[in-house]
Amino acid sequence: MNNKSIYISLLGLSLISMSIVGCKKDFLNVEPTDRIATTTVETDTAVLEAFITNRYIGTRLQEKEADGSAPGFGRGFEYSMWSSFTDESVYNNDDATWLIQRGQLEPENLGSAGVYWGRSYRSIRECNYALGVLAKIEMSAVHKKQLVAELKFVRAFRYQDLIRNYGRVVLMGDKVTNLTDNLQDPALFERAPIKECIDYVAAQLDQAAADLPLDNSGSWIVGRATKGAALALKSRLLLYAASPLYNAGTWQAAITAAQAVISLNKYGIYSGGYANLFLTDQSNEVIFARLFTKNANHTHLEIANGPNGYGGWGGNLPMQNLVDDYEMANGKAITDPTSGYDSNEPYKGRDPRFAATILYNGAAYRERNIETFIPGGKDSKDGNDNWNTSKTGYYLKKFMNDAYPLQNPWGNAGFQPWIYFRYAEILLNYAEAANEAYGPDAVPAGSTMSARQAINMVRARAGVNMPELAVGLTQSQMRDAVRYERRVELAFEEHRFYDVRRWKIADVTENKPARGVIITQTGSGFTYTPKVALDGRKFETKHYWLPIPRAEILASGGKLEQNPGYNK
Repeated sequence: MNNKSIYISLLGLSLISMSIVGCKKDFLNVEPTDRIATTTVETDTAVLEAFITNRYIGTRLQEKEADGSAPGFGRGFEYSMWSSFTDESVYNNDDATWLIQRGQLEPENLGSAGVYWGRSYRSIRECNYALGVLAKIEMSAVHKKQLVAELKFVRAFRYQDLIRNYGRVVLMGDKVTNLTDNLQDPALFERAPIKECIDYVAAQLDQAAADLPLDNSGSWIVGRATKGAALALKSRLLLYAASPLYNAGTWQAAITAAQAVISLNKYGIYSGGYANLFLTDQSNEVIFARLFTKNANHTHLEIANGPNGYGGWGGNLPMQNLVDDYEMANGKAITDPTSGYDSNEPYKGRDPRFAATILYNGAAYRERNIETFIPGGKDSKDGNDNWNTSKTGYYLKKFMNDAYPLQNPWGNAGFQPWIYFRYAEILLNYAEAANEAYGPDAVPAGSTMSARQAINMVRARAGVNMPELAVGLTQSQMRDAVRYERRVELAFEEHRFYDVRRWKIADVTENKPARGVIITQTGSGFTYTPKVALDGRKFETKHYWLPIPRAEILASGGKLEQNPGYNK
């Protein structure tokens, strides 16, 4: 027998972490034609750079995951979005999301949230491998420095996904693990304190930011990491670190991190409208995004989430919980008797981001208005394809491009970008940290604005134009305002799941029933009857962190520590 080379598959975007053993017979020694040997990667700079570029995406580990293309970071634009693990939406067809909503998560059953540990460490290993190759290969010193920085950014992003889902994680450094490693080595499975984890990733991002370009220009392909992307990731991470769940950082550090992005003077609030922001490949607001082309489809959003009356599958369905949280256009909550809210016309006069995010009964959509009413509504259970009828009475509008075909879209839709970081998030990060440290109206030393001013920049977006927050709010009132802005501005962008946990309010928000509405047409208009869209919704203290998959614990010989509450 003889050991053959380790192979890297650029097509499958995977690094196989074991030697392939073959016999000496020649017909067993044929090199695969769909893979490139590591000797090529380690000697050909073009192949190595292609391998590095492909680290932005990972391997599909679960059914219906990133259908049509390999997954990137997070769950962006998959059939069941991350929003459907929260009080933003219910996924119509389950796809292993309901067990998360119902608090049934267990180490051997993580549903649609089950891939983060494995994919993240796989990617970290791939980055470490590439860093080791870069250290030995002949290449322009300037270009090598940028590629090293890029790998450190990707690795940091994967660590962020680990930290925000599992808390304490195993820090691998630059180690490339192999099956021959000594499994008795406790360091291989030792989870570091959360502050040590965050400090390590923040330091890596500082190094990356120092050597990454400011712009995607020249030979630096659009969609690859920039200085702004590294600083934006650091801003998010340090905001989390200062939050109650983590308690591993300071609000001042979070202010400084957000201000570093602001001080680049490169980004702003997109002036082309809130809805259009998510349909355009490039804008001054986008800091880092994944782009798609006709040769790299992702889930066809319009058919996956569209109303049943249009032939859509009604995928991620906004809850009434979210609908009720949108303010009126005058900036008042619908529960305020002076807001002007009319329960007989509940969708009239709301924060404009509501109509840009949610399809509701009577909303203009494509060639007609949405009809979720009964009897006879085309988008209700009385309409066509009623197996796809919304469980909540609403459908998703955000991210949808009405210029793309909804029926038979294959190959002709699904080219929207998925935005990982945008400037509005940075302003909201800054506002939260500044308020927690100094209150609503103080301008921290070395900074350029107060928390209130940062929030007002987001609210003043063209096409939104929500009233400015008034001077003189208390810190508590500003905290509520920040949380409102994150709730509606960042809806469906994979923030809510982590926000309610880091604020330690998930035991409230995630224990509320998943509400919807039954709309009945009458002679004079409509009546609105509350309903439960998904029963059994439940959150326990242990759910502040995901369980580490049971298979990982077993593979470590029990040395890897499980998160509290999941050991039975």
